[in-house]
Amino acid sequence: MTAASRHDQIDRLLSIMATLRDPVNGCEWDRAQDFASIAPYTIEEAYEVADAIERADLPALREELGDLLLQVVFHARMAEEQDAFAFADVAAAISDKLEARHPHIFGEGDTETGQTERWEKLKAQERAAKGETSAVDGVAGALPALMRAEKLQKRAARVGFDWPDPSGAEDKVREELVELAEASDAEKLEEAGDLLFAAVNLVRLNGIAPEDALRAANAKFERRFRGMEALASQRDEVFAELDLDAQEALWQAVKASERAKTA
Repeated sequence: MTAASRHDQIDRLLSIMATLRDPVNGCEWDRAQDFASIAPYTIEEAYEVADAIERADLPALREELGDLLLQVVFHARMAEEQDAFAFADVAAAISDKLEARHPHIFGEGDTETGQTERWEKLKAQERAAKGETSAVDGVAGALPALMRAEKLQKRAARVGFDWPDPSGAEDKVREELVELAEASDAEKLEEAGDLLFAAVNLVRLNGIAPEDALRAANAKFERRFRGMEALASQRDEVFAELDLDAQEALWQAVKASERAKTA
């Protein structure tokens, strides 16, 4: 596809979105949407992209990236209708940001400073320009809670508020386990949150992204649970009708089978 045809496809997409939002001849559903109603779809499509990447499914990735691009175009079109900004302004803003964050590539910037240090300096300048004064300013409230916990902890760590090694975080997890066990009904929500937050800290300090760790655990549980159901079916048993001991036996059988395959 030539550069000209690529631009034509972007213009085509923008034109389709404008037609769908046309107040007279547009789609009733598309016309009824606003930023808030579309936001959940935007988040969902980002996760669909991540899922396609995890499955190494490039045809699916192409499709999901298109779905995600549609979300950007949808939001930009609604903003244009309010005379706030348009898709071109979105593209210009991210282009400006990329050039500003890479002065050693696109300008006369410092080429001696390490990449991480240079990046953090530029990010700090951006936050200051926005009037952000706290180290935890700018951590989006709409992020998934697990991811937001990690980002808050990383921001705090940048200004020295962090455990020097994982042992402190281990002790904190043990402490929070006890507090949850001893909590009243009214306190359990708060103490459960403290436990999860402490667990995120411990995982992070072990050099593992908590989101990646939990996604892997989810995938393993799903795989093993499906294996239990399949094994029960092979034995002409209905999994849901088995008692807990019988279900646990299936769980252990599936685990043993996995270990045998990887031995």
